Amino acid sequence: MHCCCAPCFTYIENDIKLNGIKNKEGNLEKVDLTACFYNPNIHPKVEYERRKNAFIEFCKIKDCKNVVIDEYDMNGYIKYVIENVGENKKYKKRCEYCYYMRLKEVFEYAKENKFDMVATTLTISPYQNHGLIEKAGRILEKEYGIEYLTTDYRDYFRVGQKMARELGIYMQKYCGCVFSFDNGKWVY
Repeated sequence: MHCCCAPCFTYIENDIKLNGIKNKEGNLEKVDLTACFYNPNIHPKVEYERRKNAFIEFCKIKDCKNVVIDEYDMNGYIKYVIENVGENKKYKKRCEYCYYMRLKEVFEYAKENKFDMVATTLTISPYQNHGLIEKAGRILEKEYGIEYLTTDYRDYFRVGQKMARELGIYMQKYCGCVFSFDNGKWVY
């Protein structure tokens, strides 16, 4: 499970532990969940550290297996966006690239470590573009031969935030990338 942040993971982690996931036949099935933090473009670096540490703290509290791919690369992200995002370029929107590059790293880790499925907590947020997340997941599913599990937890976004507050988990105020942050305000 790619985790964008601990607050988005709180409800999902609880639901998967209690109920499992829906398999291809539509039945709930228990799974061996491993959470993976990979978000190299969170700005500024202190925010990246806050989110990473909150994720680690949450996983300890919940005794959840986890992996942190601790890579911060704001310069690489910005350079790639400038060169590859826009009209008549590889990606029309920066978010499309952001979803793809984060999920790609998780798929690579999954392949190397023989996982059979990848999902993301991004789909709990009503503020994220679910169509672009799905598109990235399907492209990577074909590329890596690992199932991409489509999830839609939007109805539980506020429940997850409440759970995170009750646990004292750090709650961010914006998406994360430099383009969604301006003078301390969320502009996404």
